[in-house]
Amino acid sequence: MNVERVERGIYRYLPLEHELLFEHSPDQLESRIVRATLGQRFTGDAAVVFVWTTVPYRMEWRYDLAAHKVIALDAGHVCQNLYLACEAIGAGTCAIAAYDQAGMDHLLGVDGEEEFTIYLAPVGKKG
Repeated sequence: MNVERVERGIYRYLPLEHELLFEHSPDQLESRIVRATLGQRFTGDAAVVFVWTTVPYRMEWRYDLAAHKVIALDAGHVCQNLYLACEAIGAGTCAIAAYDQAGMDHLLGVDGEEEFTIYLAPVGKKG
C-alpha cells in the first residue's frame, strides 16, 4: 500500500522467477484489509501486508494426512523469517491468524477451496 517504486495493489510472489506479479488494485484496499482482519486497524496503516495462501494438493500428494501440519509449520517458518528481516531494517510486524476467511480469500482473488489464505503479517515503520 505504501512501498517506494511499487504500485499500490495486490501482488503474487513467483518463487521460481523471484518476482512479484501484479494481480489487481482493488478500490478501498486499506479499509477492505481492515474489514478482512476483523477490525485490526493497524493492517490498513501498514506499508505492506504479507498474506500467505496455500494450495493443499501440492503437499497432500507427498505428506498425505500430515500435509496440513506441514503447511502450518511452513507458514510459521516463513513468517519467522519475516520477523528477522523486519528487525534488520528497523521495521515491525505482527503475525495474524484471526481474519475473515471468505473476506480475505475474496480480496486476494483465490477460490477459498483449492487455494486459501492461511496466515498474514503487516509490515511497517513507526512514525
